[in-house]
Amino acid sequence: MKLDIRVKRIYEPPSPGDGQRVLIDRVWPRGVRKEDAALTLWLKTIAPSDELRKWFGHEPTRWMEFQQRYRGELDRNSEAVGQLRALLDNGRVTLLYGAQDDMHNNAVALADYLSLKG
Repeated sequence: MKLDIRVKRIYEPPSPGDGQRVLIDRVWPRGVRKEDAALTLWLKTIAPSDELRKWFGHEPTRWMEFQQRYRGELDRNSEAVGQLRALLDNGRVTLLYGAQDDMHNNAVALADYLSLKG
């Protein structure tokens, strides 16, 4: 079964096609009011560790290694991954992130991880 995962910046307005909206950043994004976010869940425990996030610093040259390290963290975080999988069992999930780079961020890495693991 193909997972129905979307990735979207939290600064974009919610839409009916988002399904369940899950913020996966450890820190609340600046300038976003909680009531405007229309979240199903804020799953901060699935975010990269502070150490990994700071090391990565959204440097595209570190992207490949960031993905490997983050996958290792996810492999050891079965509880949070399980919570997300349970939501995916009920339909579309949109992973929300605050980073400016739409290609090199934890939501993209997490979506890839979930797709690979099935």
